[in-house]
Amino acid sequence: MVILYDRFNFPDDIYEIIFSTKQQAIVAKALVREFKEHGKELTKTEMSLFATNLHDGKLITEIDDPQYKGRKIKLSYNKRQFYDRILTPMKSMGLVYYDLYKKRYSLSNKFSSDLQKIGVMWNMELNKSIGTPVKKKNGQ
Repeated sequence: MVILYDRFNFPDDIYEIIFSTKQQAIVAKALVREFKEHGKELTKTEMSLFATNLHDGKLITEIDDPQYKGRKIKLSYNKRQFYDRILTPMKSMGLVYYDLYKKRYSLSNKFSSDLQKIGVMWNMELNKSIGTPVKKKNGQ
């Protein structure tokens, strides 16, 4: 997944930076809330139940959008799209970790450490010397 952002118009919400649509950001927030309600871990069955409830429009949650402030709403999102556009990117970016042996999903801080590593890599690139210039021979 590619994260594109404008540093001069930086959103206050991390989900708006990571996800390309408001709907994806809302669903991702609901998923993280679900994780936090279960001790930051979900079994494979609990994740499937979350996705099914979401697909069936039975997931009830609160969102921090001003027009819905303080109200519980029902969310609906296609199950396949949930796995393809929300959970899989969250796993690949290091926001969510899946333990194959325990069959458990958990929130992870790998995203944060990866971003720090990227920052270090950029600083190394800035400090690289270009070496000695190559002289062209015979107009080549």
